[in-house]
Amino acid sequence: MGSYLWPKPAIMPGTELFGEEERKEIMDVLDTGVLFRFNHDAARKGHWKARDLEQEVARFTGAKHALAVSSGSTAVSTMLAACGVGYGDEVIVPPFTYIATVEAVLLAGALPVFAEIDDTLCMSAEAIRKVISPKTKAVLLVHMCGAAADLAGILAVCEEHDVQLIEDSAQALGATYKGKPLGRWGRMGSYSYDFFKITTAGEGGVVITDDRQLWDTAQQFADHGHDHIGDNRGMEQHPILGTNFRISELHAAVGVAQTRKLPHMLERQRAHKAVIQERLSQIEGLAFRRQCDDAGDSATFFHLLLPNEAAARAVVKGLGEQGIGVAYWYDNMFHYIKQWDHLKQLSAPYRMVAHELGLPQDLRTMTFPQSDAVMSRLISFNIRVTWTEAELDAFLTKMEGVVRKVMEGVTV
Repeated sequence: MGSYLWPKPAIMPGTELFGEEERKEIMDVLDTGVLFRFNHDAARKGHWKARDLEQEVARFTGAKHALAVSSGSTAVSTMLAACGVGYGDEVIVPPFTYIATVEAVLLAGALPVFAEIDDTLCMSAEAIRKVISPKTKAVLLVHMCGAAADLAGILAVCEEHDVQLIEDSAQALGATYKGKPLGRWGRMGSYSYDFFKITTAGEGGVVITDDRQLWDTAQQFADHGHDHIGDNRGMEQHPILGTNFRISELHAAVGVAQTRKLPHMLERQRAHKAVIQERLSQIEGLAFRRQCDDAGDSATFFHLLLPNEAAARAVVKGLGEQGIGVAYWYDNMFHYIKQWDHLKQLSAPYRMVAHELGLPQDLRTMTFPQSDAVMSRLISFNIRVTWTEAELDAFLTKMEGVVRKVMEGVTV
């Protein structure tokens, strides 16, 4: 996969593999001086990195159309706009996601409605059915931590109620369900290229769809309404209002190199996941994330479900003492609703539609017992691409020791 340019901590798979490929793509852009993704044809010397990124993602996923934008967050906003989600529309979202999913709904002038997650770490079809209403405009499904939700069940609910499915697959580029990439099951799907995703460009995102009209609306909305017809940018038509969600050529350049490495990342992660699964499955009483399609898991993360919250916290503490950092999402300020006081209070620097209409649920008093039952027991850690066999063995030896010790003290 090329030589690595500098030593670094392993944050996510893509950051482990920064090398000559990324440098080459960046230098293509710097050598031309054209950092803007449109026009300046002669000065470009044939380099169109945003287009290349779109083509790479479309090729990898099999989608007919792709649009590169400035972030995973703006990708979600672009999808909502293209799908006609706006003033007062209700959008069903999970309580376990990065807060950007919910922010995009609020910024669209729509109203988030929360449906509980289950041990898939995603919204369940049953939970969605409980909160769907005549005002529901979309289900914004998050395939959390790189693996599929129960798409068969959720699609059935959406079809029954004639509600569109939109996929926030920010963490799930490369993951599949029944052989079909996540992001291609709904009307539109999106991926993130920020620093903490499987492939990274520092910042960036990509929207995909098989619907030409949705793509056309999206690419106009993401660039101030430009229709991108002709070669005189200042005289292009503007069929709709939009905003600036454009990706830069520099970010796109890194994304191109990273996307080409995705098959290697997936192959190594899945191989390491198999070893981890085999080893940790030997620990009696330890449970794992329920997979809707285990073969399609991107294997970016591995997830442990301890018997109770006390055991989970004890494992986190013990692993920390062994120098192993893990994610305990239950306390995370940005990924779980338990800590979202700013959302519950609708704290914003300006007045939003949600202030005028009110949220459909009283988040100040609402509880999420099913989600809490999962989240309080959940521990996750990254699966590294570059582990050697010896490194993985040493990591698992430490982990097994801590988990076994805690499990021995658990009262069933």
